[in-house]
Amino acid sequence: MINGNVSHWWTQIGIPTPRPALDGSLEVDVAIVGGGYTGLWTAYYLKKARPDLRIAILESRFCGFGASGRNGGWLTNTVTGGRLQYVKSHGRDAAERFQLAMNDTVDEVIAVAKREGIDAGIVKGGNLEVAYAPAQLRRLKAMYDSEQTWRGTDWTWLSAEESMARVNVAGTLAGMWHPHTARIHPAQLARGLSRIVEDLGVRIFEGTHVSEIRPREAVTERGTVRAESIVRATEGFTAGIKGLRRELLPMNSSMIVSEPLSVERWKAIGWAGREALGDIAHMYMYAQRTADDRIAFGGRGVPYRWASQTDKDGYTQPVTAGTLRDLMVRFFPVLHDVEIDHLWSGTLGVPRDWASSVGYDPVTGLGHAGGYVGTGVSNTNLAGRTLRDLILGEQTELTDLPWVDHYVRKWEPEPLRWIATKVIYGAYGAADRHEYRGKPRTSKLATLADIVSGRIHQR
Repeated sequence: MINGNVSHWWTQIGIPTPRPALDGSLEVDVAIVGGGYTGLWTAYYLKKARPDLRIAILESRFCGFGASGRNGGWLTNTVTGGRLQYVKSHGRDAAERFQLAMNDTVDEVIAVAKREGIDAGIVKGGNLEVAYAPAQLRRLKAMYDSEQTWRGTDWTWLSAEESMARVNVAGTLAGMWHPHTARIHPAQLARGLSRIVEDLGVRIFEGTHVSEIRPREAVTERGTVRAESIVRATEGFTAGIKGLRRELLPMNSSMIVSEPLSVERWKAIGWAGREALGDIAHMYMYAQRTADDRIAFGGRGVPYRWASQTDKDGYTQPVTAGTLRDLMVRFFPVLHDVEIDHLWSGTLGVPRDWASSVGYDPVTGLGHAGGYVGTGVSNTNLAGRTLRDLILGEQTELTDLPWVDHYVRKWEPEPLRWIATKVIYGAYGAADRHEYRGKPRTSKLATLADIVSGRIHQR
């Protein structure tokens, strides 16, 4: 089993040779800090709108090194942090417009990939969520009933039999499905986007760490880049920039990928529609059937490291592979003797209220997008288009969405956030074990964890 090496996705297609680093100070029109999806999409849409703009991307390692090249490959329509908070702050119509914009974003990514010749293994099979414990079933039904009151969510209720006909998850009690999700190969999308923006004339400097962002300046040890607009697109690695340690909590999510499965095993499992598969547990999992007929299966390993540290090239505590493998076999008993080919982790950015945001201040020239909490494959595209409009000074439907200029307080200092994270995920784990034993109601521990974490508005 390979452990780390960034991710299975990059190992499969080959970790790229980094582009040349910045060599001295530079002046451009737009400097983008971070070469993941956010930075790449922002550069793409700006260059398409204004080909004359001088744009530079500054990336610490290589484009797609972070969460963009390590995620579960879900291109989905999730409004990160939930819609209810936007009902309170902006009204129901604004929250629904945000949802409809996310639906459109899924199709936008698919359309751009097709138009630009990016083969990212995209299959729009929708999102299947399953419940396999009585408490989960109650929560799933409540979620479904709530979703029926919103425009654009398009969830369909599935009986146990209907759900298992799609994906044969053992013990399924019910499921729900919507069409606004596609499976992708994350690294192929990142590699394709970086090639396209470079062809458009964007300068990409890899191996270039930005230590500080100031109005109209990005400071590196190799020189200072000056620009009218500076975009922070660093997501889970934001804590490594001076003055931003408490801006986003770097949460870790882990994944395993199985060996390629035989035809016989796929007959037992089903999954012919290539749906993105999730569950309704508190420590939820996420999975996809890959283009080469493996199962990529993810969940929480060690969620947070002391002082906002990030992993080294995706290396993960080996015990995590066993935990995720056990859960995968619980889902699919036919995999009792399956081999795990790869284990890795990725770092995602979590704001204090678990809601992503995008913003730009024309006075300072500082822009940002992030805090996707694991839903960035689609959110990054919407962020890139929104930053385009904000930087160009255009008032559009995108700049009027409620996540624009959404700011929250910073995370607590250490040791408080380390202690809180341990308590939160300990409580979620205990709540799930409580439910797995067949308890019909959700443990109060989960509600307490939601309150402490800031996730209570999602429920």
